[in-house]
Amino acid sequence: MGEHFFAESFDRGTLDSWVLSKAKKEDIDEDIAKYDGKWEVEDMKDSKLPGDKGLVLKSRAKHHAISAQLLRPFIFDTKPLIVQYEVNFQQGIDCGGAYVKLLSQTPDLNLDEFVDKTPYTIMFGPDKCGEDYKLHFIFRHKNPKTGEYEEKHAKKPDADLRTYYTDKKTHLYTLVVNPDNSFEVLVDQTVVNSGNLLTDMTPPINPAAEIEDPDDHKPEDWDERPKIQDPDAVKPEDWDEDAPKQIPDEDAVKPDGWLDDQPEYTSDPDAVKPEDWDEDMDGEWEAPQIPNALCETAPGCGAWQRPMIDNPNYKGKWKAPMIDNPNYQGVWKPRKIANPDFFEDLHPFRMTPFNAVGLELWSMSSDIFFDNFFITNERHTAERWANDGWGLKKAAEGAAEPGLVNQMMTAADERPWLWVVYVLTVAVPLILIIVFFCTGKKQEDDVLRRSPRNTKGRKD
Repeated sequence: MGEHFFAESFDRGTLDSWVLSKAKKEDIDEDIAKYDGKWEVEDMKDSKLPGDKGLVLKSRAKHHAISAQLLRPFIFDTKPLIVQYEVNFQQGIDCGGAYVKLLSQTPDLNLDEFVDKTPYTIMFGPDKCGEDYKLHFIFRHKNPKTGEYEEKHAKKPDADLRTYYTDKKTHLYTLVVNPDNSFEVLVDQTVVNSGNLLTDMTPPINPAAEIEDPDDHKPEDWDERPKIQDPDAVKPEDWDEDAPKQIPDEDAVKPDGWLDDQPEYTSDPDAVKPEDWDEDMDGEWEAPQIPNALCETAPGCGAWQRPMIDNPNYKGKWKAPMIDNPNYQGVWKPRKIANPDFFEDLHPFRMTPFNAVGLELWSMSSDIFFDNFFITNERHTAERWANDGWGLKKAAEGAAEPGLVNQMMTAADERPWLWVVYVLTVAVPLILIIVFFCTGKKQEDDVLRRSPRNTKGRKD
């Protein structure tokens, strides 16, 4: 039988079970160090379900931190972990996160002092800055040899996440982590990422059994050259290194009508020296040059020169040909040794227990709406909770959707290339149908005019 560890729908309209952080971030400016971003419980701005309240991040460019205790700690044993909650970016999102942290059960956990460095077991949820759309699943793994923690990041989803950040709809984010180390990330109950903790996290859970010996060094006489110049090669006696690459074309003939005595450019006869021209300061004035009008109809002006062509005798600087290096030893690599830090953890699912959930966020956008947080170890229970919460929002938003034509117009405004698709899939077939029927009607009329029933009174 499944059990739930946390459930919050904000129906009471208060923050009674949540704790606002009173702490400051370290190592940053005093002006922005405080977690003084505001939170409110209120209706969605464009709510389709009046009275359905949620937790709303209200401030821009401020640090926000709020958390709540679980009913009981979650222990990673023989049952899965399911975490889900809803997010609506009511004002869109420029740069900011909407992820949750599952705060590790530690003796000194104090929700009043919740900050970015508070130990967490899992971080999960959407995050965006610029055109970088992320859906985090990160967990902190404890090294069994050193006791130190290291963040492990799930591979990036293959799915296109853009719509979830831009459509201003309520989306349901779900994380499922199973005792067999498999995991799934879902949005709106559809899997967008999945994998295994042992094979799909970066950096990997387990280090390599062997590493390169840091004390091994390449010998000075190690030869890594696969090819060398042939030491026995000799430059041919007739090799002329001084031959030019190009020579004048001796077969070229000066075109008829070439104006040898005419320059390509001539002084502008209409130019007038400016009145403020000072020859002592500006030098002797000369009229600006313009193209010679006589050259416009001629094949060319000025001293004719033969065009240059490639020299058939050009060989360039002689180099000995390359041959296989008889002393080639391959690319040198340090020898492998046993990794002194090696360990093998085959059960990374057994993470640090957690006993609180928190939102520790910075955002350049306000009015991020959260609702229906739920943490359980039974998937069907989570699905029922989702259907009772997000399912209602989805149905209400769907009922308020504009008609098909309006949806197509809106989509094309955001993606202008869709107009091409509309023309090819709607307009062109429609025109062809009209042409077909009109042509068919004309042919039918011609047949009727020629039919026996329309020949009464006709004289042959």
